[in-house]
Amino acid sequence: MDFVLSGVAACGACLFTNPLEVVKTRMQLQGELKSRGTYQVYYRNVFHAFYTIGKVDGLAGLQKGLSAGLGYQFFMNGVRLGSYAVIESSGYIHTDGRVNALKTTLAGALAGVAGAVMGSPLYLVKTHLQSQTTASIAVGHQYKHQGMVHALSAIYRQHGILGLWRGSSAAVPRVAVGSAAQLSTFSSAKELVLDLQVFPKNSWLVPLTAGMISSVVVVMAMTPFDVVSTRLYNQPVDQHGKGQLYKGFPDCFSKTLRKEGLTGLYKGLGASYFRLGPHTILSLFFWDELRKFYKQSR
Repeated sequence: MDFVLSGVAACGACLFTNPLEVVKTRMQLQGELKSRGTYQVYYRNVFHAFYTIGKVDGLAGLQKGLSAGLGYQFFMNGVRLGSYAVIESSGYIHTDGRVNALKTTLAGALAGVAGAVMGSPLYLVKTHLQSQTTASIAVGHQYKHQGMVHALSAIYRQHGILGLWRGSSAAVPRVAVGSAAQLSTFSSAKELVLDLQVFPKNSWLVPLTAGMISSVVVVMAMTPFDVVSTRLYNQPVDQHGKGQLYKGFPDCFSKTLRKEGLTGLYKGLGASYFRLGPHTILSLFFWDELRKFYKQSR
């Protein structure tokens, strides 16, 4: 039940944050491997990107990849948060009744690795679908998928079962780092808020506040991995399924840093926070409240 509740909580957050994921994906692909000032800027900032996508692709364009996003959130966060909940329930993350920072970081990272491997095929498809648009505002490689099922079957036909896990070399460190940062800071922040007695012990404001604190740490730690992950998933491949731009995570990281500088690894930082911030807050809030409700109803 921990796994199901975790997946449902993440899907609830995804319904609200998917438009921000579309914006973030486009901004991270804009000017790929090009120096500043040498490419056309279609998306000047988060708000301009919203306006541009809405104007050209219509309001439905802001929900591109929603079905793949919901599937990804259910499987990835179902496994990730569900695994962490099991570890937390076992008492592993506590030492002498207090949250242990090292143990929560390790537990969060391990849970993140498991979730990343499970959800990688759907993240691949989600990235392809969210980057697809008309030529006038296109960034990154443009695939021609007609939907989630069509994309999964097309990739499988062309590159086999392993083709569905292409790009997972970036997804694993991305989610491991993000998960470790998110869950360790969430557990510690929740304990801190309770210690300070800012809100009553069972108040919904406790997980909400802890989620807000956690979201800032997550975005700063995760954005460079997120940029690399998006680019690896979206790059064109040859007939053998090999990437034509990058050989893997280290290659993409070094090329982006060399060509675009440190700011290249933080492309779409504003969009990342507007997306990851609310998603972190909502998913952790829904997760905590659903678990509390389930325990009370038993």
